[in-house]
Amino acid sequence: MKKTWTYYLGGIAVSLLFGVSSALCNDAATDSALSDEANATTRIAANIPATGAAVIADHPLIPVIRWAEKERPNIAAIKDYTAILQKQENIGGKLQGAQVLEVKVRHEPFSVYTKFRFPQEMNGQQAIYVKGQNDGKLIGHGVGLERKLGTLRFDPDGFIPMRNQKYPITEMGILNLVDKLLEVGYRDSQFGGCEVTYTEGVVIGTGPSARECTMIQVTHPKPRANVTFHIARIFVDKELNVPIRYESYDWPQREGETPALIEAYTYMNLKLNVGLTDADFDQTNPAYAFP
Repeated sequence: MKKTWTYYLGGIAVSLLFGVSSALCNDAATDSALSDEANATTRIAANIPATGAAVIADHPLIPVIRWAEKERPNIAAIKDYTAILQKQENIGGKLQGAQVLEVKVRHEPFSVYTKFRFPQEMNGQQAIYVKGQNDGKLIGHGVGLERKLGTLRFDPDGFIPMRNQKYPITEMGILNLVDKLLEVGYRDSQFGGCEVTYTEGVVIGTGPSARECTMIQVTHPKPRANVTFHIARIFVDKELNVPIRYESYDWPQREGETPALIEAYTYMNLKLNVGLTDADFDQTNPAYAFP
């Protein structure tokens, strides 16, 4: 059963439906007394870097920030993971087609391996990045005629690696996602005009890969300077307690229109601490068959 808990800025929670069971919502709903909640928000506000604006003490983003700050060390302690990344991005005002990649991520040293599965014209394209190695270059190869060029090295944020991509490989991964959420949360908690809703029992995926999540929805009803989205949704895996999906939407251009997708990322078949080695991030690995 889906359960919803909503915070509105400008007062105490207008609608609260308690009894939620995820760690996220338990953390957010623990302080039932107003004095306890005030103390909690003060503790969080003290951790927010000075950026020239005061944090709103009862801001609805405070429970989200509190969860992210609490769980970040646990996520950083994950040694490595594998997943199927499904993503879709709006780049330069144009919504790109969906992409599906096999990914391997190791936190120390930060290392990423990707292999495209979809779309078909990119199927088999591979890339490897290891922080502090290969002169800071991404190592990869194309498919089709581009494969004939062999294994190439690129700046991670160069033109070719960034073709039809919104972010460089150096920003990939769940820990980077949490850091981005904290960055946005710290910034937005300095301003009003925000609503946060929690929904339990949201299922991501189908069949054996389906995962039960808590969905956090952040809504900015009206456009405002320094705010980059109308609606953002973070889906936190109930069992793993890590975000496995993020999606954001722009404000409708006209009343009644459906908000346009800005970006969406889903980590499916996520397996943590699988024991990845240097060979998993080495282009000479025979399993990869780099040209």
